[in-house]
Amino acid sequence: MNYQEVLEYMFAQLPMYHRIGPAAYKPGLDNTINLLREVGDPHIGLRCVHVAGTNGKGSTSHLIASVLQEAGFKTGLYTSPHLKDFRERIRINGNMISEDDVVFFVEYYRNAWEQIKPSFFEITVALCFWYFKKEKTDFAIIETGLGGRLDSTNVIEPEISVITNIGFDHMNLLGNTIEKIASEKAGIIKKNVPVVLGKMRAEAKEVMLNKAQEECAPLIDSDLNTDALPFVPLAGLYQQENSRTAWCAIKTLQNKFGISDKNITDGFRNIVSNTNLMGRWQTLQDSPKVIADVGHNEDGIRFITSQLQATAFRHLHMVIGFAADKDLEHILSLLPKDATYYFCKANIPRGLDAKLLADEARKFNLMGDVYASVSEAFNTAKQNANPEDLVFVGGSFFTVAEVL
Repeated sequence: MNYQEVLEYMFAQLPMYHRIGPAAYKPGLDNTINLLREVGDPHIGLRCVHVAGTNGKGSTSHLIASVLQEAGFKTGLYTSPHLKDFRERIRINGNMISEDDVVFFVEYYRNAWEQIKPSFFEITVALCFWYFKKEKTDFAIIETGLGGRLDSTNVIEPEISVITNIGFDHMNLLGNTIEKIASEKAGIIKKNVPVVLGKMRAEAKEVMLNKAQEECAPLIDSDLNTDALPFVPLAGLYQQENSRTAWCAIKTLQNKFGISDKNITDGFRNIVSNTNLMGRWQTLQDSPKVIADVGHNEDGIRFITSQLQATAFRHLHMVIGFAADKDLEHILSLLPKDATYYFCKANIPRGLDAKLLADEARKFNLMGDVYASVSEAFNTAKQNANPEDLVFVGGSFFTVAEVL
């Protein structure tokens, strides 16, 4: 098989949560453990940082990886989902895994998983550990996919655990209260392993404190940090919280691994060039200004609307499409009413029908037209916009991905 055939096989044979939703979700670690055993248990002995959270875990993971790269470590970075290329999920020092390595892994181990029947995510996690071990990484930053306790990545013994925040998302799988969701995320806290907490609600923090105490895990609350943070060239207001969380994680590792203050400053400043981070309040063009952001749940949208309020423009054009399992009522109530909306559906089965989205949006006085595709909505918005206007693209990773 060539690379494209391998991808088609993976997408067809191994249901992908980010495409079809809960039907592809397989909670529990048995599949992952059995699969990794077939692959030679590459996760054992891998020096890791484990990152969970509702929002911000991708940016936080990229910041930590960038600093470790600046410190001279060969640094693996595993994140999900991808925006343009599947290989974005697995990088070393910012470089994506090769197509040849993906093809080799699938062809060599495919027979081993016929009996296990793993999910797309479980296969990808196994691939990431296999690749990082093969390439002899010094560090691997591992972002959870969904939750924490039962997430496929939760087989590692990290140097440090990081939990960015807790908000409402994936309630049908993780629970419908902050406490239940927090309990799932807290599942990555390991015995005697330090854990850094991002800014979070009091009820979520209480769950974290109890779990850390139970596991005798030293707890670092980044929300209590008042030190000045290094400059980060990421425009989103929410990046201040992510920067503070990443900074506390790095400071926890600093003395043990000889990370200098200059490494931290350079790592923060060079995050985009070091890791190729995309889709976080990313400016795509200047006239009219086009900005894309992958925030896709209540807390993410709240940050986006705050950023929009702090941005100067004559008129706002909103190109939005959501996944079908999102809590639309709370999300739509936050969006600005004095904008023109371009409702669309990303080309994935899990996407919410654009007409249904428009119907729901009108209940919140969000007005606009329905478009047959993300590209049609985006192109129309750009055509309608004056040079002083702002075109925003968001609602899901996949809406942004199709524009990128």
